[in-house]
Amino acid sequence: MDGVSLTADWHARWAGRVERIGAARNGLAVATGLLGLAAVIEAFARAAVAAHATPASATQNQAALFLGLGMLYSVLGLATTLPLAFLRPAPAAVVLSAASLLSLGLFHFLTLAGAAAELAAVYRSGRGGTRRGGDAAGGTHFDGAQYAALGLSVPFLVLALATGGTGAAGGTDTWVLMIVLAALVPAAAWAGVARRSRAEALLHTAAAEAIAGTLVEHTARGERARIARELHDVVAHHISMIAVQAETARLTTPGMPAAGAQRLSEIGDTARAGLTEMRRLLGVLREDAQAEAAPDRHPQPGLEQLPGLVDEARESSGAGYRLIISGTPVTVDPGVGLAAYRIIQEALTNARRHAPGAAVDVEVRHGDDELRLVIRDNGPGPQRTAGDGGHGLLGMRERAVAVGGELRAGAATVGGFLVEARLPGAGEPGG
Repeated sequence: MDGVSLTADWHARWAGRVERIGAARNGLAVATGLLGLAAVIEAFARAAVAAHATPASATQNQAALFLGLGMLYSVLGLATTLPLAFLRPAPAAVVLSAASLLSLGLFHFLTLAGAAAELAAVYRSGRGGTRRGGDAAGGTHFDGAQYAALGLSVPFLVLALATGGTGAAGGTDTWVLMIVLAALVPAAAWAGVARRSRAEALLHTAAAEAIAGTLVEHTARGERARIARELHDVVAHHISMIAVQAETARLTTPGMPAAGAQRLSEIGDTARAGLTEMRRLLGVLREDAQAEAAPDRHPQPGLEQLPGLVDEARESSGAGYRLIISGTPVTVDPGVGLAAYRIIQEALTNARRHAPGAAVDVEVRHGDDELRLVIRDNGPGPQRTAGDGGHGLLGMRERAVAVGGELRAGAATVGGFLVEARLPGAGEPGG
């Protein structure tokens, strides 16, 4: 087991070094240059052996034979190495395979550096293969690199069989090299494909984790915003009403014992302290909307504050503003009351902005199961949304939908502009 572990560590260490060399700037050019130099050295060594093996009668021609074979083998060695640096992976694999086959078939010669360059080109072609898609298990397929490598390995095998093994003109070593290339070319391609597949799997995993983290964060932020809205629109209103009612009861109840007045005063102080702490909590929950989470010491407005809202609008515009309330008033949900107040507030703001000086009627109709709001002015109607891009109308519509209602706005049939909202109105009869 220790020997296997040492072997795996050695392989991983050298594989990492090769990857770093290939990834370095000009690393491929340097590696190819070293392979070309090794090919030239091996070429002249082979030429020297061949010249030394000539008959004694031809001794005077050994020098010329050495030089000629050395130059020929060097050209073949460079042709089977240098394209690795000048061509893209797939073309380089094809060119190097053709050069190696030509060298083996015609001259029965191939350097070890040329064989290494061939395997490196096929490996790089596998790493740069085009992805075809994934299977049901999430696997990745590459339609070209490994199949092309199989095609490149076949000529080596055919050439090895054609030369007849040990009877080949180049000797047993050349024949063995052909068999080795026929076996290792597809293996190198598959190794490149596996490396590419692993890299993409790691990339996809990292992307999926990042997306999952973003979704979780977005969901958490949305939930915090929802809780903050509930606290701001409903709970804060009720706490404020506790403080107001406690103070009102203390001041308006005749003959109240001092202890009772003290208790009511403490109730009001506790409610106001709780409201302050809740406002601070809102600031934490709505970090991304600090403006909306700014502390507000006033109760949330509702239908009871509409007269003051209309009076304020009338005084600021100097135009005729009327508030008309029909039906039997009921106590609506605080969220519905707040939505109604904000819709009317925005409608009055739009009227002052787009129809200054126009008269405005605000009608609140209480029904059995709905609250209907009608805001109508006698100003210009068709071009009303051009001034603010319709954002005010969009905000009113969103408030109505948020409480389960609906809203429509547009030019009125008798002139002017009309905003009409229908909100849930079920509740208890109010005073």
